Amino acid sequence: MRKEDKSTIISQLAETVKEYGHFYLIDVTAMDAAATTKLRRECFKKEVKMVVVKNTLLHKAFESLDTDFSPLYDCLKGTTAILFSNVANAPAKLIKDVANEGVPGLKAAYAEESFYIGANQLDALTSIKSKDEVIAEVIALLQSPAKNVVSALQSGANTLHGVLKTLGER
Repeated sequence: MRKEDKSTIISQLAETVKEYGHFYLIDVTAMDAAATTKLRRECFKKEVKMVVVKNTLLHKAFESLDTDFSPLYDCLKGTTAILFSNVANAPAKLIKDVANEGVPGLKAAYAEESFYIGANQLDALTSIKSKDEVIAEVIALLQSPAKNVVSALQSGANTLHGVLKTLGER
C-alpha cells in the first residue's frame, strides 16, 4: 500500500471517530465470510457502521486526534473491526444478539466518553442508557409530583363538592 493511501485511510478513520460519539473494537479473527456478512447486515439494520481496519492505521488515527486513546492501544492485536454508532449501547446489544460462542469478541469500547476494556464489559455496555432514555426518565420524574398534586386537588374538590351538595339537600 502506498504512503498516500495510508495517510488517506488514517485521516478518514480519524474523521469517522470524530463524527460518531461511540465506537467498539471487536475481534473478528474467528469469523468466516458468511458470519461477517451476517454481522454487516445486522449492523446496517441497527444503523451501526462496521469497518475492518489495520491495527497500525487505527493506532495512527487515534494518535492524530485530540482525545487520548492510549488505553485502547493494547487491544489493537489480531483482526480488528470497529463498530461506530451514535447510540452508546446499540453495538453492545448487537454483539450480544449476534455473538455465538464469543464470536465476535469485544476487545474494547469507547462509549459516553469512557473506556471499557475486555469482553467482560459487554453487560455494562448493554445497560448504558442513551441520551433520549435519560431525558425521558428525568421528565417522568419531574412530572410525577405535579400529577400527584393535581390529582389530590381534583379529588379534594370532588369531595368538597359532594359534602356541600349533601349539606344543601338537608
